[in-house]
Amino acid sequence: MSERLQPASLAELAAAVADSEGPLEILGQGSKRGFGRPMQAERSLDLSRLSGVTLYEPEELVLAAGAGTPLREIEARLAAARQILAFEPPDLGPLYGQPPGQASLGGIIACNLSGPRRVKVGAARDYVLGCTAVNGRGEIVKTGGRVMKNVTGYDLSKLVTGSFGTLMAIAEATLKVMPAPEEVRTLAIPGLDDAAAVLVMNKALAGAQDVSAAAHLPRAAAEACSPGGDAPLTLIRLEGTRASVAHRLMRLQEEIETAGAVLEDIESSALWRAIRDAAPFAADAGEALWRVSLPPTAGAAVVRELGEGPRHFYDWGGGLVWLSLPAEGDGGAERLRGAVAAVGGHATLVRASMALRAAIDVFQPQDAALAALTRRVKESFDPLRRFNPGRMYRDV
Repeated sequence: MSERLQPASLAELAAAVADSEGPLEILGQGSKRGFGRPMQAERSLDLSRLSGVTLYEPEELVLAAGAGTPLREIEARLAAARQILAFEPPDLGPLYGQPPGQASLGGIIACNLSGPRRVKVGAARDYVLGCTAVNGRGEIVKTGGRVMKNVTGYDLSKLVTGSFGTLMAIAEATLKVMPAPEEVRTLAIPGLDDAAAVLVMNKALAGAQDVSAAAHLPRAAAEACSPGGDAPLTLIRLEGTRASVAHRLMRLQEEIETAGAVLEDIESSALWRAIRDAAPFAADAGEALWRVSLPPTAGAAVVRELGEGPRHFYDWGGGLVWLSLPAEGDGGAERLRGAVAAVGGHATLVRASMALRAAIDVFQPQDAALAALTRRVKESFDPLRRFNPGRMYRDV
């Protein structure tokens, strides 16, 4: 078992990094250790003691917290003031056999995880106002600030977001938060095949009704998300004030020429949580689970090209496809990436055995120019290759 370092302050974190010899695996609550390539590190840098909300100004829509703060704690604090994290961060822990509710703020930022509302409000990195972190030299770095207009530092915060802990160890992050919607309604349309559902979702998203999420669950996924369901289900969500949602829902039904069924708060929220967390795949760890981003109109064609095998569902109006492929060989990587490349998308292996994650590219392979830039960025922040070496790419 590797040695675990558990700094309880920013100063202790900087000292732990500066004094370290060899690579460090950075952990928050550890709920996503299976996401990325496996690493060989004799020590882990556990940030779970850097926990707690350190600043919350509801009237300014700003919150700051330690990287190890459980996401559930932050969301409970926001809910008390009727506010939310607009990017709807998913809880992927159950995909890796972890109990729900273990995700940490630092892990969400490191992986740049966003949920169904991504199509309307943007990604997690769009809400990170600033970070306090430690680079690979053991130096304390502060980026951004408490307002969106702090452009110089904000760009650095964006760089760290989605770097999977390969550049800096985040100690604290400041986020922009948003008011919770007064009313949430979901239009549920049963029975559409993939191609028809993608057309309906894109028509809804392109319309004037300010749709906040659109997803399609083929029959197997619908059954997993909604016990008793026996048909594919296309879901379109509206949020806002009560009067606005009622009016826009009526107009949406006219625009897409279907009444569907209207799901209210409890049932609607449960379905979107399941979609957010990729719940249809939580109980099946035997296949290679992929997360595919591509032009929304191309999703159904890509899935069709893969044949009858993959279980799947669509989020982001078809722009995000979760699908599973047999884990034999390369886990379907060559076939999937070939189909995705033809339409200008990319595929990430989210869950597989350690052997498979070590054998193939987990993240979309980079061309030579982008790979060289990635190595230069790594050299700038972590010249001694202390942080999560190889987690994203073999030589980084």
